[in-house]
Amino acid sequence: MPQSLSLVVIHVIFSTKDRRALLNAGTRPKLHAYLATAARNAGCECYRAGGVTDHVHLAIRLSRTLTIAELVENLKTSSSKWLKTQSPDLASFSWQRGYGSFSVGPTDLDSLCAYIDRQGEHHRTRTFQEEFRMFLKKYGVEYDEAYVWD
Repeated sequence: MPQSLSLVVIHVIFSTKDRRALLNAGTRPKLHAYLATAARNAGCECYRAGGVTDHVHLAIRLSRTLTIAELVENLKTSSSKWLKTQSPDLASFSWQRGYGSFSVGPTDLDSLCAYIDRQGEHHRTRTFQEEFRMFLKKYGVEYDEAYVWD
């Protein structure tokens, strides 16, 4: 086959260092737009970016020439640098070291985007840690609680 084609949709989740509530209502829309643009600049399609004060969720179609690790490193590094320029309160901002990445079937993309859109609603009753554990269980990812959080 002379052409390489792919459709790989991923759900990416990462939090602020120590899950600190640093992403206020004024910062979040700009951050989400920044992350979507950074993903597109990396050759990916960002269908949705959202989150709350301590973490973000992204629904992304991965470029066929990029690994998930490369994409997430790019997103976290560039957005961290950008956030530090947005406010003196964010001068020492950093993301957690790790991230979650889960494959999503194209038929589930709409429900993932709707889930991301309802982040404020979800987090009235559930912490980031509870939500992340829920996704690990949903996607069948084995983990050691001692190494999930930094």
